[in-house]
Amino acid sequence: MADHHGGQSGSTEAGTAVEVTTPRTVSPGTAVVRTDDIPNPGHPPHRPRVTDLDPKKDRAAERTVSLLFFASLVGSVLAVVFYFLFPIIPGDLASVRLSTLSLGLAISLGLLGIGIGAVHWAKALMSDAEISEDRHPTRGSEATRAKAVDVFTLGNKESGFGRRSLLRNTLIGALVVSPIPAVVLFRDLAPAEEPGELLRHTLWEKGKRLTRDPSGTPIKASDVTYGSAFHVIPEGLNDAEHRLEEKAKAAVLLMRLRPEDLNEKEDRKSWSYDGIVAYSKICTHVGCPVALYEQQTHNLLCPCHQSQFDVSNHAAVIFGPASRPLPQLPIAIDDEGYLVAQSDFTEPVGPSFWEREL
Repeated sequence: MADHHGGQSGSTEAGTAVEVTTPRTVSPGTAVVRTDDIPNPGHPPHRPRVTDLDPKKDRAAERTVSLLFFASLVGSVLAVVFYFLFPIIPGDLASVRLSTLSLGLAISLGLLGIGIGAVHWAKALMSDAEISEDRHPTRGSEATRAKAVDVFTLGNKESGFGRRSLLRNTLIGALVVSPIPAVVLFRDLAPAEEPGELLRHTLWEKGKRLTRDPSGTPIKASDVTYGSAFHVIPEGLNDAEHRLEEKAKAAVLLMRLRPEDLNEKEDRKSWSYDGIVAYSKICTHVGCPVALYEQQTHNLLCPCHQSQFDVSNHAAVIFGPASRPLPQLPIAIDDEGYLVAQSDFTEPVGPSFWEREL
């Protein structure tokens, strides 16, 4: 029987092999081996440097690198000297420019001396022969560890770190001295005085009037109605030298409750006046302003992390992450009926993350 399928011939009975004469196409997934790959040219011929050919050039390059490391050491020391020699005077822009320029130049010399010296060392003195190494996944065996030791030994031999004592010592000296300017600069960011003492005292003192924030208008006891809340600052705060810093410590909330609603301790009954109480506005959690007052429940709410304080019970913590009550400001009235402070806060204001004696 004639085969009508692409010129095939032979029997068409089941199980009979059929010879195929049509050329077969290559599957897209079949790997193809190219025969025209570019051969590996290998490494170019080694070109020796002048320091490889002339011992005098080698020693001159070594002295140059050591000089750069020594310059780095001098720059780091000068940075510390200039920091104290050219201090910044508040309000004097010329002192700011002089201090910035001198520090910048000295620190730049300290860092560039190390960087340029290291680069020149590698370019002029270390071995520059090109090598190639086949990568392999083996790691952690004894042979690998032994090879690592050989690599470090070879690196030490090629760099001359162990042999060139002048280079080694000047580099170590430059590296040791280079962090000193940063230590001096960062250390001076700390307050000149003890932080605890700075936070322990505010502008409140005996006889200082309570005034509205931000106008500075004195507040009479008759101005404070039941259920009201006043944002209060000490008199004279707006004229203080460091107004914002002082306000961050001395801000107060003033509220008036019915005297029978106050649950006052015996030693603090004189701290309020006819139901009027004053508490620090600075949350004892992380220092956010406690500015939300709920007059029905007499609760103060910190909007940052939802700490709640009970005004009727010495601003005790009733909810949230705050760890202690808001400090109370003892108040009274003067001869003209204005509310005044009896003293400063008797305990530190603000967060409790710094050391306290109480």
